[in-house]
Amino acid sequence: MFNPVKYILFDCPRQRSAPTGVLRVCCTLSILGILGVGSLPLLLADDLDSVSDKKKTTNTSVEEIVAPPPEHQLFATIEAQEAELWQTALDIWKWAEPGYQETKSTARLQELLTTAEFQVTPQLAEIPTAFLAEYGSGKPIIAILGEFDALPGLAQDPVPYRSAENIQSYGHGCGHHLFGTASAGAAIAIANEMKQGNLQGTIRFYGCPAEEGGAAKAFLVQAGLFQDCDAVLHWHPSNRNAAGARSSLARIAVRFQFNGAAAHAAGAPEEGRSALDAVALTNHAAELLREHIPDSARIHYVITNGGQAPNVVPEVAEVYYYVRHADAEVVQKLYERLLLCAEAGALATETKLTVLHEGGILNLLPNLTLSEVIEKNLTKLNDLKYNDEEQLFAAKLQETLLNKQPITDIREVYNLDGITGNGSTDVGDVSWIVPTAGFNTACWVPGTPAHSWQATACGGTSIARKGMTLAMKTLAASAWEIYKNPELIATAQQEFKERTARQGYKTLMQPGQKPPLDYRKQK
Repeated sequence: MFNPVKYILFDCPRQRSAPTGVLRVCCTLSILGILGVGSLPLLLADDLDSVSDKKKTTNTSVEEIVAPPPEHQLFATIEAQEAELWQTALDIWKWAEPGYQETKSTARLQELLTTAEFQVTPQLAEIPTAFLAEYGSGKPIIAILGEFDALPGLAQDPVPYRSAENIQSYGHGCGHHLFGTASAGAAIAIANEMKQGNLQGTIRFYGCPAEEGGAAKAFLVQAGLFQDCDAVLHWHPSNRNAAGARSSLARIAVRFQFNGAAAHAAGAPEEGRSALDAVALTNHAAELLREHIPDSARIHYVITNGGQAPNVVPEVAEVYYYVRHADAEVVQKLYERLLLCAEAGALATETKLTVLHEGGILNLLPNLTLSEVIEKNLTKLNDLKYNDEEQLFAAKLQETLLNKQPITDIREVYNLDGITGNGSTDVGDVSWIVPTAGFNTACWVPGTPAHSWQATACGGTSIARKGMTLAMKTLAASAWEIYKNPELIATAQQEFKERTARQGYKTLMQPGQKPPLDYRKQK
């Protein structure tokens, strides 16, 4: 029997890309009146997530789909190659290469997939370290994303205290060495099922560099490299296990470079035009701007060049900004206001402003259909447990953390339906082109923040190894189910069409913008 209340609350198509997007009611009030339904309170997406079981109804019941059993050959393939994959991840962790400079990391992953009989296409979209690896033929085409770039200033030994030969060097404080390797391992496991005749279709692995500020996936999207995909899966290391139809913040990255006139700061200051003063005025104006922006917006910066000697008026100076918000249109407007701050700084100091665009990325577009498949598999497969040595490491590391969480947290899987995270990812652009879903596994000690030396430390230990293996199995199991159940793809694509009906893909990139291949190189 048709239940109009259930239809409005759970089955009715709705947009959920904003953090508190209003539930879009598809049934008219007149129909409700005819059916004798009383008035309903206005609900927000976050209100829906307070429902006790936190499950939403889709046309295909995830519970009806049979996942591969634990003894399935799919998992046997993963376990057989696990040692080699962990060594690959460790090597990438040790190399810790900057965005767009991941030459060793991309070569290792390409070699791994070539050995597994994938057809590898290097240097995608004019990006030397981006590549595509493909196995099989025909539909469906399921893609798995992988990343492998490191972060500056996060070099760290695999110990629970701050220790590195050069802490200002690069380190995998976001776990991308695990991300790329686990995704490749899952793709290989799926390809093995195709070789055995158990699955039909195409599996793809996208080697995606420079996620940390380089926006490589946005350039791959603009090159049309995802247009024929039916579904895209991804994951990310974290301090907990989590899945759900969630979103993220859109982001614009930009550098403001000022050029003035050098002079002796004491002997002839009147002849100088300080580029550093322009940076200081820009930053001050941005701080005042914060009072007049949406509460959920984020503006942050770092001075990348402020001069070299106090007795020389800086001729060149540069400041690097990120602007974020859950709505890409808001990000664009905030950027335009920030640009006025930089222009004012240049005007007041008689310096020349050069704007260096480093890319804009969109917020994640959720897909509930695919997310439910992933969450079910992650929950079923989660077998994380620390041994005595790992518990000792975790206890020592937690002494350095501000937000300590119970070690037993690794046994949980958190549902993030309707949540908008405060981070950004270029996976967002992909999600506006093809149905996309992802998840997290606990590769770091509970409470460990991303982009920290603690995350880098965990990434070189068996704690990360266990989380990476769980991710491989979850990716492979979820892809296996999607191949086996074509109705899942149809439902996911229908949901995608409904979510993009009001607005489709609209890039935050500048017209004709090229990948900023040198953005991590020392200037």
